[in-house]
Amino acid sequence: MGRSLTPWLGFLVGWVNIVATVAFLAYTTAVTGSAMLQLAGEAGLHRVAGLVLDPGSTAQTTAVGIVVLVAVTLTAVTGVKTAARLQSGLLVFEYVVLLGFCGYGIVTGPHPFRLSWFDPFAIPSVSALAQGLLLSVFCYWGFEAAFTVNEEVRDPRDASRAGLITLVTMLGLFLLGSVAFQRVLSEQELAGHGAQGLAFFGDRLASQPLAALPLVALMFSAVASLQAGVIPTARGMFAMSRDRTLGPVWSKVSARYGTPATGTLLIGALATAVAALALVIPRLADMIMATVNAVGIVVALSYALTALAAAARFRGLLREDWRQGVRAVVLPSLSAAALLGLGGYLAWSFYTSTDHFEVSADNGWFLLLTPALMIASVFLAAAWAKWVRKSPYFRTGHGTDADAPHLLATSN
Repeated sequence: MGRSLTPWLGFLVGWVNIVATVAFLAYTTAVTGSAMLQLAGEAGLHRVAGLVLDPGSTAQTTAVGIVVLVAVTLTAVTGVKTAARLQSGLLVFEYVVLLGFCGYGIVTGPHPFRLSWFDPFAIPSVSALAQGLLLSVFCYWGFEAAFTVNEEVRDPRDASRAGLITLVTMLGLFLLGSVAFQRVLSEQELAGHGAQGLAFFGDRLASQPLAALPLVALMFSAVASLQAGVIPTARGMFAMSRDRTLGPVWSKVSARYGTPATGTLLIGALATAVAALALVIPRLADMIMATVNAVGIVVALSYALTALAAAARFRGLLREDWRQGVRAVVLPSLSAAALLGLGGYLAWSFYTSTDHFEVSADNGWFLLLTPALMIASVFLAAAWAKWVRKSPYFRTGHGTDADAPHLLATSN
């Protein structure tokens, strides 16, 4: 990235992903806790030690979620092998439940199938289309997590294959789920149940205890999302520390596990701190929600710059092999242009949606301020790395990749 574009843009991509992921982890802790408390209620457990369990309580859901985040972080410290085993168990259960309920819903749903569900021209406004497209970018954000652990697997090609398989699998599951939900639930029911939509979907298709299975799958998915956020972020910060753009604490490798254990614990601690502060600083909770809502802009920028870097890196293929050139240069360039256009349009729609600033998750200026602050923080962090840490990355545009195989154990 640094050699293909500029070191500053390369640093930007790494930094904004770190900031966005920490905010996402803080938000997901509450989602995880809410799913667990809902499941406890379905099981008939409504009170613990005199405390009434409330899935709508921010304090309770965050507290439960933090416990899960701590457990996930400790598991991630032991290496990708243990994490992969946990992910495999969670995903197998999720897929079985999702395929079963969605398949049954598609067959028995009362609402007729419509091709208009796949027609972008049926969307009522350009702004809604742009928001939907960037939401899809956010949903796919993280599929490349497999690429960040290629130094910890025996064959780096396995990580590449895993990332591509994940991308295709996610597309199929999203399409299956979207059809099933619209076959079973009306638009009013989909909009009215929000975060409880999956539990409502299960209740419409089965009776208890089977109806609780989608809620269990949601809980497992949230746990898997926490793990998929902690591990690649710690590896990304490990790489940045190795290039001296971050402090040396992030590149400390555990002698026992061969992983960046200290960095992994710090990532979990940062996310825990942000989630806990949201309990005592209400406006910080709004900030986290706004980050989740507007992070599509940042993710689109990150992916667009990555695509442009790939196009610049392989531009010579246009002269050598036009077919490879189309795949490696033309398509990434078009994708980057589309992402930048979508992000710019959504930023403009946020700006024009209101005439005043308000600390609220549905205020356009506040939603625009969130990614703007994330991007602005890049230049402060990069300036510190360049002029204080005197990182060679900002002179050469590349890191110490040659040393990478010796820094992490490959037996995990």
